[in-house]
Amino acid sequence: MDDLKAKYLTQIADAANEASLEDIRIAAVGKKGEVALKMRELGKMTPEERQVAGPALNALKDEINSAISAKKAALADAALDERLRSEWLDVTLPTRTQRRGTIHPISQVSEEVTAIFAEIGFSVAEGPRIDTDWYNFDALNIPGHHPARAEMDTFYMHRAEGDNRPPHVLRTHTSPVQIRSMEATGAPTRIICPGGVYRADYDQTHTPMFHQVEGLAIDKDISMANLKWVLEEFVKSYFEVDGVDLRFRASHFPFTEPSAEVDIRCSWEGGTLKVGEGDDWLEILGSGMVHPKVLEAGGIDPAEWQGFAFGMGIDRIAMLKYGVPDLRAFFDSDLRWLRHYGFAALDVPTLHGGLSR
Repeated sequence: MDDLKAKYLTQIADAANEASLEDIRIAAVGKKGEVALKMRELGKMTPEERQVAGPALNALKDEINSAISAKKAALADAALDERLRSEWLDVTLPTRTQRRGTIHPISQVSEEVTAIFAEIGFSVAEGPRIDTDWYNFDALNIPGHHPARAEMDTFYMHRAEGDNRPPHVLRTHTSPVQIRSMEATGAPTRIICPGGVYRADYDQTHTPMFHQVEGLAIDKDISMANLKWVLEEFVKSYFEVDGVDLRFRASHFPFTEPSAEVDIRCSWEGGTLKVGEGDDWLEILGSGMVHPKVLEAGGIDPAEWQGFAFGMGIDRIAMLKYGVPDLRAFFDSDLRWLRHYGFAALDVPTLHGGLSR
Protein backbone atom coordinates (compact mmCIF):
# COMPACT_ATOMS: atom_id res chain seq x y z
CA MET A 1 0.00 0.00 0.00
CA ASP A 2 2.88 2.34 0.64
CA ASP A 3 4.08 1.68 -2.92
CA LEU A 4 0.58 2.45 -4.34
CA LYS A 5 0.35 5.59 -2.25
CA ALA A 6 3.73 6.89 -3.37
CA LYS A 7 3.03 5.95 -6.99
CA TYR A 8 -0.30 7.75 -7.36
CA LEU A 9 0.50 10.77 -5.20
CA THR A 10 3.55 11.36 -7.41
CA GLN A 11 1.48 11.01 -10.58
CA ILE A 12 -1.18 13.37 -9.20
CA ALA A 13 1.45 15.97 -8.31
CA ASP A 14 2.93 15.75 -11.83
CA ALA A 15 -0.46 15.93 -13.68
CA ALA A 16 -0.39 18.74 -16.22
CA ASN A 17 -4.12 19.08 -16.83
CA GLU A 18 -7.53 17.82 -15.75
CA ALA A 19 -7.67 15.18 -18.50
CA SER A 20 -4.54 13.40 -17.27
CA LEU A 21 -5.78 13.81 -13.71
CA GLU A 22 -8.99 11.96 -14.66
CA ASP A 23 -6.94 9.13 -16.17
CA ILE A 24 -5.02 8.79 -12.88
CA ARG A 25 -8.25 8.72 -10.90
CA ILE A 26 -9.65 5.89 -13.03
CA ALA A 27 -6.42 3.89 -12.79
CA ALA A 28 -6.24 4.32 -9.01
CA VAL A 29 -9.76 4.36 -7.56
CA GLY A 30 -12.00 3.56 -10.52
CA LYS A 31 -14.12 0.39 -10.62
CA LYS A 32 -11.23 -1.52 -12.15
CA GLY A 33 -8.48 0.53 -10.52
CA GLU A 34 -5.67 -0.89 -8.44
CA VAL A 35 -7.21 0.11 -5.11
CA ALA A 36 -10.52 -1.48 -6.11
CA LEU A 37 -8.74 -4.70 -7.07
CA LYS A 38 -6.98 -4.73 -3.72
CA MET A 39 -10.35 -4.38 -1.97
CA ARG A 40 -11.66 -7.44 -3.81
CA GLU A 41 -8.82 -9.44 -2.26
CA LEU A 42 -10.18 -8.73 1.23
CA GLY A 43 -12.52 -11.73 0.85
CA LYS A 44 -9.57 -14.09 0.64
CA MET A 45 -8.02 -12.81 3.86
CA THR A 46 -8.55 -14.00 7.37
CA PRO A 47 -10.72 -11.87 9.67
CA GLU A 48 -7.63 -10.64 11.48
CA GLU A 49 -5.97 -9.58 8.16
CA ARG A 50 -9.17 -7.84 6.99
CA GLN A 51 -9.32 -5.80 10.18
CA VAL A 52 -5.91 -4.37 9.28
CA ALA A 53 -6.07 -4.20 5.47
CA GLY A 54 -9.68 -2.88 5.17
CA PRO A 55 -9.20 0.42 7.05
CA ALA A 56 -5.81 0.91 5.38
CA LEU A 57 -7.31 0.54 1.88
CA ASN A 58 -10.17 2.95 2.72
CA ALA A 59 -7.66 5.47 4.08
CA LEU A 60 -5.57 5.10 0.90
CA LYS A 61 -8.63 5.64 -1.29
CA ASP A 62 -9.64 8.75 0.68
CA GLU A 63 -6.12 10.17 0.51
CA ILE A 64 -5.91 9.66 -3.26
CA ASN A 65 -9.35 11.27 -3.78
CA SER A 66 -8.35 14.23 -1.58
CA ALA A 67 -5.11 14.66 -3.51
CA ILE A 68 -7.03 14.59 -6.82
CA SER A 69 -9.50 17.23 -5.57
CA ALA A 70 -6.69 19.47 -4.35
CA LYS A 71 -4.81 19.11 -7.64
CA LYS A 72 -7.95 19.87 -9.64
CA ALA A 73 -8.47 23.07 -7.65
CA ALA A 74 -4.80 24.00 -8.16
CA LEU A 75 -5.12 23.45 -11.92
CA ALA A 76 -8.26 25.63 -12.01
CA ASP A 77 -6.47 28.40 -10.09
CA ALA A 78 -3.53 28.19 -12.46
CA ALA A 79 -5.84 28.39 -15.48
CA LEU A 80 -7.54 31.45 -13.98
CA ASP A 81 -4.18 33.11 -13.28
CA GLU A 82 -3.11 32.50 -16.85
CA ARG A 83 -6.37 33.88 -18.19
CA LEU A 84 -6.06 36.99 -16.04
CA ARG A 85 -2.51 37.53 -17.31
CA SER A 86 -3.54 37.12 -20.94
CA GLU A 87 -6.86 39.01 -20.79
CA TRP A 88 -5.85 42.05 -18.79
CA LEU A 89 -7.38 45.42 -19.62
CA ASP A 90 -5.76 48.81 -19.19
CA VAL A 91 -8.64 50.93 -17.91
CA THR A 92 -6.65 54.13 -18.59
CA LEU A 93 -6.78 53.56 -22.37
CA PRO A 94 -9.37 55.50 -24.44
CA THR A 95 -12.72 53.76 -24.85
CA ARG A 96 -13.24 51.60 -27.89
CA THR A 97 -15.39 52.84 -30.72
CA GLN A 98 -18.74 51.11 -30.34
CA ARG A 99 -22.40 51.55 -31.16
CA ARG A 100 -24.04 53.80 -28.62
CA GLY A 101 -27.62 54.15 -27.53
CA THR A 102 -30.04 56.40 -29.40
CA ILE A 103 -32.84 58.78 -28.49
CA HIS A 104 -36.28 57.28 -29.12
CA PRO A 105 -38.25 59.07 -31.88
CA ILE A 106 -41.07 59.86 -29.44
CA SER A 107 -38.62 61.59 -27.09
CA GLN A 108 -37.04 63.42 -30.02
CA VAL A 109 -40.36 64.64 -31.43
CA SER A 110 -41.50 65.72 -27.95
CA GLU A 111 -38.39 67.87 -27.70
CA GLU A 112 -38.95 69.23 -31.22
CA VAL A 113 -42.54 70.22 -30.38
CA THR A 114 -41.44 71.81 -27.10
CA ALA A 115 -38.71 73.81 -28.87
CA ILE A 116 -41.15 75.15 -31.48
CA PHE A 117 -43.81 76.28 -29.04
CA ALA A 118 -41.22 77.72 -26.66
CA GLU A 119 -40.24 80.13 -29.44
CA ILE A 120 -43.87 81.26 -29.68
CA GLY A 121 -44.06 81.86 -25.94
CA PHE A 122 -45.67 78.65 -24.66
CA SER A 123 -44.45 77.02 -21.45
CA VAL A 124 -44.70 73.32 -20.60
CA ALA A 125 -47.23 72.10 -18.02
CA GLU A 126 -47.44 68.57 -16.63
CA GLY A 127 -49.93 66.61 -14.59
CA PRO A 128 -50.65 63.15 -13.16
CA ARG A 129 -51.31 60.23 -15.51
CA ILE A 130 -53.87 58.85 -13.04
CA ASP A 131 -56.55 61.46 -12.45
CA THR A 132 -60.14 61.72 -11.22
CA ASP A 133 -62.94 61.40 -13.72
CA TRP A 134 -63.87 64.99 -12.81
CA TYR A 135 -60.64 66.37 -14.26
CA ASN A 136 -60.65 63.90 -17.15
CA PHE A 137 -64.32 64.27 -18.13
CA ASP A 138 -66.62 66.55 -16.11
CA ALA A 139 -64.39 69.62 -16.05
CA LEU A 140 -63.98 69.28 -19.81
CA ASN A 141 -67.73 69.38 -20.44
CA ILE A 142 -67.88 65.67 -21.32
CA PRO A 143 -71.32 64.45 -20.14
CA GLY A 144 -71.92 61.23 -18.24
CA HIS A 145 -73.52 59.50 -21.25
CA HIS A 146 -70.59 60.24 -23.60
CA PRO A 147 -69.13 57.05 -25.22
CA ALA A 148 -65.60 58.00 -24.13
CA ARG A 149 -66.63 57.41 -20.51
CA ALA A 150 -67.56 53.77 -21.15
CA GLU A 151 -65.30 51.09 -19.67
CA MET A 152 -64.73 49.66 -23.14
CA ASP A 153 -62.86 52.87 -24.06
CA THR A 154 -61.37 54.08 -20.77
CA PHE A 155 -59.20 52.35 -18.16
CA TYR A 156 -60.83 52.84 -14.74
CA MET A 157 -58.85 52.17 -11.58
CA HIS A 158 -60.15 49.45 -9.25
CA ARG A 159 -62.03 50.65 -6.19
CA ALA A 160 -62.52 48.53 -3.11
CA GLU A 161 -66.02 47.98 -1.81
CA GLY A 162 -67.03 50.92 0.36
CA ASP A 163 -64.43 53.29 -1.16
CA ASN A 164 -66.21 56.65 -1.44
CA ARG A 165 -63.43 58.50 -3.21
CA PRO A 166 -64.12 59.84 -6.74
CA PRO A 167 -63.45 57.33 -9.54
CA HIS A 168 -59.93 57.51 -10.97
CA VAL A 169 -58.91 56.76 -14.55
CA LEU A 170 -55.78 56.51 -16.61
CA ARG A 171 -56.10 59.85 -18.36
CA THR A 172 -57.48 59.55 -21.90
CA HIS A 173 -55.92 62.86 -23.01
CA THR A 174 -53.69 65.54 -21.54
CA SER A 175 -56.60 68.01 -21.28
CA PRO A 176 -56.84 67.50 -17.47
CA VAL A 177 -53.51 69.30 -17.28
CA GLN A 178 -55.20 72.36 -18.83
CA ILE A 179 -57.77 72.44 -16.02
CA ARG A 180 -55.09 72.01 -13.33
CA SER A 181 -52.97 74.74 -14.94
CA MET A 182 -55.92 77.16 -15.06
CA GLU A 183 -56.63 76.44 -11.39
CA ALA A 184 -52.98 77.04 -10.47
CA THR A 185 -52.07 80.09 -12.56
CA GLY A 186 -55.32 81.61 -13.81
CA ALA A 187 -55.34 83.84 -16.87
CA PRO A 188 -53.67 84.95 -19.09
CA THR A 189 -51.77 81.77 -19.91
CA ARG A 190 -50.05 79.97 -22.78
CA ILE A 191 -49.10 76.34 -22.19
CA ILE A 192 -48.56 73.05 -23.95
CA CYS A 193 -49.19 69.73 -22.20
CA PRO A 194 -47.18 66.82 -23.64
CA GLY A 195 -47.37 63.36 -22.13
CA GLY A 196 -48.60 59.78 -22.20
CA VAL A 197 -52.31 58.94 -22.38
CA TYR A 198 -54.30 55.70 -22.34
CA ARG A 199 -57.24 54.29 -24.29
CA ALA A 200 -58.51 50.74 -24.79
CA ASP A 201 -57.55 50.35 -28.45
CA TYR A 202 -54.88 48.40 -30.32
CA ASP A 203 -54.17 48.13 -34.06
CA GLN A 204 -51.75 49.47 -36.69
CA THR A 205 -52.60 53.10 -35.87
CA HIS A 206 -53.71 52.78 -32.21
CA THR A 207 -52.07 51.49 -29.04
CA PRO A 208 -53.40 51.33 -25.44
CA MET A 209 -50.75 53.87 -24.41
CA PHE A 210 -49.67 56.69 -26.68
CA HIS A 211 -48.54 60.31 -26.48
CA GLN A 212 -50.30 63.61 -27.04
CA VAL A 213 -49.46 67.27 -26.88
CA GLU A 214 -52.20 69.80 -26.25
CA GLY A 215 -51.99 73.56 -26.31
CA LEU A 216 -53.96 76.22 -24.47
CA ALA A 217 -53.85 80.01 -24.81
CA ILE A 218 -56.14 82.31 -22.80
CA ASP A 219 -56.32 86.09 -22.99
CA LYS A 220 -58.88 88.87 -23.42
CA ASP A 221 -58.70 89.27 -27.20
CA ILE A 222 -57.80 85.82 -28.56
CA SER A 223 -59.61 84.54 -31.64
CA MET A 224 -59.54 81.72 -34.20
CA ALA A 225 -57.18 83.89 -36.24
CA ASN A 226 -54.55 83.57 -33.49
CA LEU A 227 -55.11 79.81 -33.43
CA LYS A 228 -54.62 79.58 -37.20
CA TRP A 229 -51.35 81.55 -37.05
CA VAL A 230 -49.96 79.43 -34.21
CA LEU A 231 -50.75 76.19 -36.01
CA GLU A 232 -49.30 77.44 -39.30
CA GLU A 233 -46.05 78.41 -37.56
CA PHE A 234 -45.90 75.04 -35.87
CA VAL A 235 -46.46 73.02 -39.04
CA LYS A 236 -43.89 75.03 -41.01
CA SER A 237 -41.29 74.64 -38.28
CA TYR A 238 -41.99 70.98 -37.53
CA PHE A 239 -41.97 69.76 -41.13
CA GLU A 240 -39.24 72.30 -42.01
CA VAL A 241 -41.02 73.84 -44.99
CA ASP A 242 -41.33 77.48 -46.03
CA GLY A 243 -45.06 77.50 -46.63
CA VAL A 244 -48.10 75.42 -45.74
CA ASP A 245 -51.84 75.45 -46.41
CA LEU A 246 -54.18 74.56 -43.56
CA ARG A 247 -57.82 73.61 -43.95
CA PHE A 248 -60.17 74.01 -40.98
CA ARG A 249 -63.21 71.70 -41.06
CA ALA A 250 -66.12 72.26 -38.69
CA SER A 251 -66.30 69.51 -36.08
CA HIS A 252 -67.53 68.89 -32.55
CA PHE A 253 -65.53 68.48 -29.36
CA PRO A 254 -67.25 68.87 -25.96
CA PHE A 255 -64.50 71.13 -24.62
CA THR A 256 -64.32 73.65 -27.52
CA GLU A 257 -66.94 75.78 -29.30
CA PRO A 258 -66.59 76.38 -32.20
CA SER A 259 -64.48 73.28 -32.95
CA ALA A 260 -62.44 72.43 -36.03
CA GLU A 261 -60.32 69.59 -37.32
CA VAL A 262 -57.22 70.76 -39.15
CA ASP A 263 -55.85 69.30 -42.38
CA ILE A 264 -52.60 70.15 -44.15
CA ARG A 265 -52.03 70.20 -47.91
CA CYS A 266 -49.64 67.47 -48.95
CA SER A 267 -48.67 64.93 -51.59
CA TRP A 268 -47.69 61.27 -51.39
CA GLU A 269 -45.47 60.97 -54.47
CA GLY A 270 -43.52 57.70 -54.39
CA GLY A 271 -45.01 56.91 -50.99
CA THR A 272 -43.17 59.88 -49.40
CA LEU A 273 -45.08 62.59 -47.59
CA LYS A 274 -44.38 66.11 -48.84
CA VAL A 275 -46.03 68.88 -46.84
CA GLY A 276 -47.09 72.18 -48.43
CA GLU A 277 -47.59 70.90 -51.98
CA GLY A 278 -49.85 68.59 -53.96
CA ASP A 279 -53.61 68.07 -54.02
CA ASP A 280 -54.08 65.77 -51.01
CA TRP A 281 -55.15 66.74 -47.51
CA LEU A 282 -54.04 65.08 -44.29
CA GLU A 283 -55.75 65.48 -40.90
CA ILE A 284 -53.24 66.20 -38.14
CA LEU A 285 -55.09 67.66 -35.14
CA GLY A 286 -58.25 68.96 -33.52
CA SER A 287 -58.75 72.50 -32.24
CA GLY A 288 -61.23 75.21 -31.32
CA MET A 289 -62.13 78.01 -28.95
CA VAL A 290 -62.29 76.92 -25.31
CA HIS A 291 -65.85 76.22 -24.18
CA PRO A 292 -67.09 78.67 -21.50
CA LYS A 293 -67.94 75.74 -19.18
CA VAL A 294 -64.33 74.57 -19.36
CA LEU A 295 -63.12 78.04 -18.41
CA GLU A 296 -65.51 78.06 -15.47
CA ALA A 297 -64.28 74.63 -14.33
CA GLY A 298 -60.74 76.02 -14.33
CA GLY A 299 -61.79 79.00 -12.20
CA ILE A 300 -61.68 81.58 -15.03
CA ASP A 301 -64.52 83.98 -15.84
CA PRO A 302 -65.64 83.34 -19.45
CA ALA A 303 -67.25 86.78 -19.60
CA GLU A 304 -63.80 88.37 -19.27
CA TRP A 305 -61.45 85.80 -20.82
CA GLN A 306 -61.45 83.56 -23.88
CA GLY A 307 -58.94 81.26 -25.46
CA PHE A 308 -58.14 78.54 -27.96
CA ALA A 309 -56.98 74.94 -27.52
CA PHE A 310 -55.61 72.24 -29.80
CA GLY A 311 -54.37 68.68 -29.50
CA MET A 312 -52.41 66.22 -31.64
CA GLY A 313 -50.83 62.81 -31.31
CA ILE A 314 -47.05 62.94 -30.92
CA ASP A 315 -46.75 59.36 -32.16
CA ARG A 316 -48.80 60.21 -35.25
CA ILE A 317 -46.80 63.25 -36.29
CA ALA A 318 -43.59 61.28 -35.63
CA MET A 319 -44.85 58.60 -38.03
CA LEU A 320 -45.62 61.23 -40.67
CA LYS A 321 -42.31 63.05 -40.43
CA TYR A 322 -39.98 60.09 -40.17
CA GLY A 323 -41.86 57.53 -42.27
CA VAL A 324 -42.71 54.99 -39.58
CA PRO A 325 -45.40 52.66 -41.01
CA ASP A 326 -46.72 51.01 -37.83
CA LEU A 327 -47.49 52.76 -34.55
CA ARG A 328 -46.94 49.54 -32.57
CA ALA A 329 -43.24 49.53 -33.52
CA PHE A 330 -42.69 52.50 -31.18
CA PHE A 331 -43.28 50.17 -28.22
CA ASP A 332 -41.67 46.91 -29.40
CA SER A 333 -38.19 47.66 -27.95
CA ASP A 334 -36.55 46.25 -31.10
CA LEU A 335 -32.90 47.38 -31.02
CA ARG A 336 -32.63 47.20 -34.81
CA TRP A 337 -35.63 49.53 -35.16
CA LEU A 338 -34.29 51.88 -32.49
CA ARG A 339 -30.89 52.08 -34.20
CA HIS A 340 -32.54 52.83 -37.54
CA TYR A 341 -35.02 55.47 -36.36
CA GLY A 342 -33.20 56.69 -33.24
CA PHE A 343 -31.33 59.99 -32.86
CA ALA A 344 -27.88 60.75 -31.53
CA ALA A 345 -27.82 61.60 -27.84
CA LEU A 346 -26.42 65.08 -28.49
CA ASP A 347 -28.84 65.87 -31.34
CA VAL A 348 -30.78 68.45 -29.31
CA PRO A 349 -33.51 70.04 -31.48
CA THR A 350 -33.54 73.83 -31.77
CA LEU A 351 -35.13 76.11 -34.34
CA HIS A 352 -31.83 77.85 -34.99
CA GLY A 353 -29.68 74.73 -35.25
CA GLY A 354 -32.27 72.56 -37.00
CA LEU A 355 -34.87 70.23 -35.51
CA SER A 356 -33.75 66.97 -37.16
CA ARG A 357 -30.11 67.22 -38.17
